Amino acid sequence: MKVLSDKQRRILAFLRRFREEKDYPPTIRDILKGCGISSTSVVDYNLKILEREGHIRRDREVSRGIELLDKERRRVVRVPVIGYIAAGEPVPVPTSDTWEMEPLDMVEVSSELTRNMDRVFALRVKGTSMIDALINDGDIVLMQQVATAEDGEMIAAWLKAEGETTLKKLYRERDRIRLQPANAQMEPIYAAPDNVEVQGKVVGVIRQV
Repeated sequence: MKVLSDKQRRILAFLRRFREEKDYPPTIRDILKGCGISSTSVVDYNLKILEREGHIRRDREVSRGIELLDKERRRVVRVPVIGYIAAGEPVPVPTSDTWEMEPLDMVEVSSELTRNMDRVFALRVKGTSMIDALINDGDIVLMQQVATAEDGEMIAAWLKAEGETTLKKLYRERDRIRLQPANAQMEPIYAAPDNVEVQGKVVGVIRQV
């Protein structure tokens, strides 16, 4: 199941609210106006995704032919977006207390995505070093706060001496740690094992459309 974008979640919330208030579904233009979307083609594109993912059913012969499916009653969880992380060159962070700050935002995701894991938080990605892993600038990564990870897992790595954090894949080599980007145009970061602290591992991605 694909994680919905911010726009798709906004449309879904509007569909529910409109139905509750009016007792009938909205038209495409109602959605355009109610969600502040630029064109009917953008509305239609996102409705197709919602239909494909099983959230709605559409009758294209009827102007108000949008039906919300029972699947929408499944459990969702709210995950705090606590800041930004660099998918590129590391960016400075004050201290490890960064992870305890008040959230910048909250995102709603299916409980199936978090799999009932504890200490899940979200970070907004800045940079393109992980584009070959389908994580791009502006996407949101869901992280589980952990202190260790397996080789090949994507982590939030804090470089202690530099006071910087970065999103990379972790690999342990003989006497060093390799933080590997997923972008053929970028070089890995090498660091001493005692200079790298795992602050979380990626468990899901919310891609921006």
